[in-house]
Amino acid sequence: MTLTDLTLIEWVVYITLAVLSLAIGAAFTRVLRGPSLPDRVVALDLVAYLAMGFLGAYAVLSNQETYIDAALVLGLLAFLGTVAVARYIERVESNEPQEEL
Repeated sequence: MTLTDLTLIEWVVYITLAVLSLAIGAAFTRVLRGPSLPDRVVALDLVAYLAMGFLGAYAVLSNQETYIDAALVLGLLAFLGTVAVARYIERVESNEPQEEL
């Protein structure tokens, strides 16, 4: 298959995959360099949702529905992970002594 054999949909999906790959790389950089734990959690959430988009675009390209199922599972796990980390952060902050004004 050469570049001239691609349909318009395939061109769009390949461009989408490239842009999503760059966005995942940038978001993962924020996960590694985030100044605080909540920033890292939000960035990791973004990575998961961008990966969902990547899986969805790849499902269109490969014409396989299995990738859509994987994207849905990834979204559910990302949501549950975010809720769990938010509860953890809340508990850690509630155990710290608070200053009186």
